[in-house]
Amino acid sequence: MKRFFSKLYVQVLIGVGAGVLLGFFMPNFGSELKPLGDVFIRLIKMVFAPVIFATVVLGIARMENMKELGRVGVRALVYFEVLSTFALALGLLVVNVVQPGSGMNIDAAHLDTSAIAGYTATAAKHGGFVDFMLNLVPVSIVDALAKNDILQILVFATMFGVALSHIGPRAKPVVDMLESFTHGVFSVVGMIMRLAPLAAFGAMAFTVGKYGLGSVVSLGKLMGTMYITCFLFVVIVLGMIARASGFSLWKFLKYIKDELFTVLGTSSSESVVPQLMRKLEHAGVSKPVVGLVVPAGLTFNPDGQCIYYTMAAIFIAQATNTPLTMTDQLVVLGVLLLTSKGSAGVTGSGFITLAATLASMGKIPVAGMVLLLGVDRFMSEARAITNTIGNAVGTVAIARWVGALDRERLDLVLDGQADPQLLDDVHETGTVGAAPERVASIAAEPKLVA
Repeated sequence: MKRFFSKLYVQVLIGVGAGVLLGFFMPNFGSELKPLGDVFIRLIKMVFAPVIFATVVLGIARMENMKELGRVGVRALVYFEVLSTFALALGLLVVNVVQPGSGMNIDAAHLDTSAIAGYTATAAKHGGFVDFMLNLVPVSIVDALAKNDILQILVFATMFGVALSHIGPRAKPVVDMLESFTHGVFSVVGMIMRLAPLAAFGAMAFTVGKYGLGSVVSLGKLMGTMYITCFLFVVIVLGMIARASGFSLWKFLKYIKDELFTVLGTSSSESVVPQLMRKLEHAGVSKPVVGLVVPAGLTFNPDGQCIYYTMAAIFIAQATNTPLTMTDQLVVLGVLLLTSKGSAGVTGSGFITLAATLASMGKIPVAGMVLLLGVDRFMSEARAITNTIGNAVGTVAIARWVGALDRERLDLVLDGQADPQLLDDVHETGTVGAAPERVASIAAEPKLVA
């Protein structure tokens, strides 16, 4: 029994349950516990930039063929675009079939838009694709690291890794230093993750205390539709991808259950990125693929967010009796294909992206976003968990696609035959994830092969 309660996912579940109960019975006190979740997210973001920078640089610096870097990047972008388009289309299809907003008969002219003024103001400044391309290049790497700008860090880390690879033996001191630095940072991540149950407790107490379970009854149909759609996307779409990549989705979800329950409690897919990267390397995905695909996937492959965008936009149209032709809905999908990629690193990016999309169309009333405020926080768990699963499955699938996956090691890890203690050696030896009797035979990371 003691061993059972020592598991992180069990502690997180207990924290979530206790937070819901506290928020329900003591709403005033529960709504004041938001800082517990916020501190945890800030602690994770504290190590976010160093983990991504060092992992990407080390992975690329050790690549023997720079052509493989471009091959991984191109295939990753193709995968991201196909999956995010499919997620947008799935959300569009389900919201039209279920029609959760029909019958609400909301007059958009009478809605109080003061609560979303900040989001719409930011959306007006959000220049879309052109600004997004310009913002890929950091003013300085210090600025990018200070702001935790994922894509800017990724751009510089890629260039620096390529430079170290070209330098050759002279770069060894820098590579060795980054290796030791990364191992230290991951030790810090291990310490931070012990606070996940407390963070989940505070976040759930705040959510239930602030908004109340009763506040979601009127919009429960939209919430239910969102959760069911995300479930179907994970089980059917990601399940097919996992099967095609040669592994069981169920076993994979069991493997990353600690991370998923942490995301459930914190409603943030960013909260588990360092640990998720480590686990994927442990499972046999090569370090260059993990370093490139996981950070990029946060921006280019937010499957849960994409489902939410189309469902929310069409829900507002249904609730406000705004007529939309099929062409109008396809325009919504097309605009979201661009705007959903331009919101990386922006606080409240979901609402900002939605506001920018509705404003650019001029047909669906932006004021209707007020209807989502009461339940948006409750739907964020579904978005975050779907994003995390989609990013993790996508990383393994892309690794399989480019030949950078040790399938024997993956099978051992997912079957529970690997020694969990070897996870601590992931940045020391490259012999991660193997069963004890196979450690000596797996002497290097999986190489990228044609």
